[in-house]
Amino acid sequence: MRIGELARRTGVSPRALRHYEAAGLITSTRAANGYRVYGEDAVTRVSNIRYLLDAGLTLDDVSAFRSCLDGDMPSAPPSARGLEIARERLAVLDARIAAQTEARNRLARRLGVVSDRV
Repeated sequence: MRIGELARRTGVSPRALRHYEAAGLITSTRAANGYRVYGEDAVTRVSNIRYLLDAGLTLDDVSAFRSCLDGDMPSAPPSARGLEIARERLAVLDARIAAQTEARNRLARRLGVVSDRV
């Protein structure tokens, strides 16, 4: 199938598909006219990539799962490495949330001081 059909079937933009290919997560062959051609297995692979990205992992994180992207990831038990990556990503997200919460609280306190003066 060509990139447009893969995009329609997976709900992922052609631009994102090209990005996944550049990252080595999906592969294609080239037709005589230069168009990318993907196999049927690309649908499952792209769905699994989206599953991992939607769970909060980065594209770099997803690359660690390259060997199991063709299976049924949502129902498979996570591997030890998968759990490690998820815990690392969760720690990063927790740190970002804490930093954003502190920035929000500083701003709210500042606005409280300013609004008292007005």
